[in-house]
Amino acid sequence: MRALEVVDTGPLALVQDLGRTGYAHLGVPPSGALDVPALKLANRLVGNDEAAAGVECLFGGLRLRATASCTVAVTGPAVPVDVDGRAAGSHAALWLAPGQVVTIGAPATGLRCYLAVSGGIAVDAELGSRSRDVLSEIGPAPLRAGDVLPLGTPSGVPGGADVVVPTVAAAELVVPVEPGPRAHWFEGLEAGLAKTWTVTAESNRVGLRLDGTPLTREGDYAEKELPSEGLLTGAVQVPPDGLPVVFLADHPTTGGYPVAAVVRQASLPALAQARPGTLLRFHSSTRVWNR
Repeated sequence: MRALEVVDTGPLALVQDLGRTGYAHLGVPPSGALDVPALKLANRLVGNDEAAAGVECLFGGLRLRATASCTVAVTGPAVPVDVDGRAAGSHAALWLAPGQVVTIGAPATGLRCYLAVSGGIAVDAELGSRSRDVLSEIGPAPLRAGDVLPLGTPSGVPGGADVVVPTVAAAELVVPVEPGPRAHWFEGLEAGLAKTWTVTAESNRVGLRLDGTPLTREGDYAEKELPSEGLLTGAVQVPPDGLPVVFLADHPTTGGYPVAAVVRQASLPALAQARPGTLLRFHSSTRVWNR
């Protein structure tokens, strides 16, 4: 049997692919890898389809033992990787012999690394995806020591460039946004969002919680109630305390607080790597903020 045995998980390790779509009307969020380019790159390096399931590893510490010959690759931020205690490096295809153990250390920057393996992680799919949804608890449970992850049949040849440059997670982000459906509820919203916000330790795969100068509602909307309405990944929702939450892949599909802005999809991978303490400012070239 081709498989990877889990020796250690680190703080949190989850099976993730590119997520499940088309179920929002049932209350199921998309889930999937938060740093999509990193998972796609790892899959390309080991010869998989980009959508194959891999392992999303938070703050390193993941150790996996191969039961059969396979190829693995680790991507995301630069991170120490070793095979049986010998440095092997990230962002490159690594061959494992049966019994060898690959270990992912702690990244110098960022939060999440991705391990892909030839053939992909072949756990059972739920609603068309092998991704773990931490909010709905759909998909394979968080990995535990002793778990055995079955592998699919390799379908491609491991490849890659001579040099793949790891990403470096910035300590300060400028995040492009567009006005949300309730932008007109807030006073001076564009200027308020452009102030410096700090990512808090309460952030997770559901969303980034921010701390800073609270946003304030316009007079007519100060006490206004809002029926639940649909949410997209990247929605910037503002609860009554005025401190924004940027929803990520495991977000609820509806919410009752106003959405002031929406992060552009291209910026979501950077948010996936934003550690607590990261500074963040929102920016938009759109001038229609108050309607």
